[in-house]
Amino acid sequence: MFVADCLQVNREGHLCVEQQDTLELAKKYGTPLFVMSETQIRKNCRLYQDSLQRFYGGNGLVLYASKAFCCKEICRIAAEEGMGLDVVSGGELYTAISAGFPADRIYFHGNNKTQTELIAALEHGVGTIVVDNLEELELLDRLAEAKGVCQQIMFRVKPGVDAHTHQFIRTGQIDSKFGFALETGEALAAVQRAAGLSHLNLSGLHCHIGSQIFDTEPFLLAVRVMIGFLAQIRQETGQVLHQLNLGGGFGIRYTPENDPPAYETYMEQVSAAVHETCALLDFPTPYILMEPGRSIVGPAGITLYTVGSVKEIPGVRTYVSVDGGMTDNPRYALYQAEYQIMNAGLAAGEKTMRVTLAGHCCESGDLIGENLPVQDLQKGDVVAVLSTGAYNYSMASHYNRVPNPPVVMVKGGTDRVIVKRETWEDLTRMDV
Repeated sequence: MFVADCLQVNREGHLCVEQQDTLELAKKYGTPLFVMSETQIRKNCRLYQDSLQRFYGGNGLVLYASKAFCCKEICRIAAEEGMGLDVVSGGELYTAISAGFPADRIYFHGNNKTQTELIAALEHGVGTIVVDNLEELELLDRLAEAKGVCQQIMFRVKPGVDAHTHQFIRTGQIDSKFGFALETGEALAAVQRAAGLSHLNLSGLHCHIGSQIFDTEPFLLAVRVMIGFLAQIRQETGQVLHQLNLGGGFGIRYTPENDPPAYETYMEQVSAAVHETCALLDFPTPYILMEPGRSIVGPAGITLYTVGSVKEIPGVRTYVSVDGGMTDNPRYALYQAEYQIMNAGLAAGEKTMRVTLAGHCCESGDLIGENLPVQDLQKGDVVAVLSTGAYNYSMASHYNRVPNPPVVMVKGGTDRVIVKRETWEDLTRMDV
């Protein structure tokens, strides 16, 4: 019935997160409200960590992709779980440093890092910067020279793999804004250029083929392509790069119809491809990195809304309007993301309605989903949207000057605010 282990139904028929009644949470903190399970997050972290130990003998590092959901508390949890951190902006880097995350375990990505961001990375001692293009490579070398340091870098490479996801979240094919292309010789030329720079140390390659991927075959193909390129680099330049970052993109269950492979299945199959390809090419097994984000926090989060009105248009559809919408969840408007919803107070009941869940913004496209099955809904009911722990709060906006909701973390019988609710005053704080 549910998309995550942290969700249950209590004796009253109410939806619970780790035994915490969502109706009580909505009453205590108000809605809209993000609720996340710390136990589920840590469990997901450990599944990856354990798999890394099992299939690679610990020869690697799991990086939490903070773009999925970034705040100080998530950075602290990732640090406590022994993970590294993938950041893609100066703001994410600042958050991590502010939370006390070890800078040497931070990998800084991004296709257009500014000079200010690169200087911040150097000043904070970021472990690895993933270089996206030649202009960035040259700039970073000059900045590292000015700082008197030798910065470890990786190159982001497009392996030419189409992951068959939505076009907005495919990133591994040649027609992508990210990284160096293999097919054109651009990637090899970048490796050769880096060898002549004295303030940068190229340690490995990075690739990422897309997001919300259910099939393991694209990952296996990416492994073969990337290790093949590592072998080509050795043959043509004599360099042996010892790190390989295979990115993230592992799919999660947003609806009961989704059937992603278990993390362990993915890890086992990918590790087999790594070991087999290295053996075939007589290449030393590289230090493996991966960047799960959505699969760590996505299933661990839900969003609670309060119904403001139910508007039935006979023969057309029934609109259920809630007190949130595209400002806290733009994913349906962006790429028709699917969700499972329920009446949090009738969670065990039969889903007898089909509704379009609409937000309160002055925008026709402000929808969370259409034709969604749900239990009976009336004005004042609390609606839960499941699997919203990733790419919801992190993509929130202030359209129509709507404040962002708070984030509450639940652990066992306790709940605490990890991100405060914004106020109208907060919205005007930067105005002059």
